[in-house]
Amino acid sequence: MHPTTPDGRYFVVKGRLWRCANPSLSEGERQHLVNELMGARRAVKSAKASADPSEMKVARAAVHAAKVALGERGPVWWTDGAPDFNRHNADNTPYADWYGALGATSA
Repeated sequence: MHPTTPDGRYFVVKGRLWRCANPSLSEGERQHLVNELMGARRAVKSAKASADPSEMKVARAAVHAAKVALGERGPVWWTDGAPDFNRHNADNTPYADWYGALGATSA
């Protein structure tokens, strides 16, 4: 399991912060969106196999739309005005001390 920041906004993979899904989504809504995301990812795989650029464009747009709906991309889901550090190295953010205390490195 990947560590999650104390505020629940990000999880860390290989030293990089990735935005978590919006925790205010109901379990049913979240599961529906995850199902859509998984379907869209399967469509990307299919588009890669077919080598059809228009199919790939549609599939990637579906992945993006699902991630935005989940709150993982697009506008942040928190309301306190804190900046978004999605895809930043943890060591270069206000989470650096927390991450360093985990004994992890951003190799």
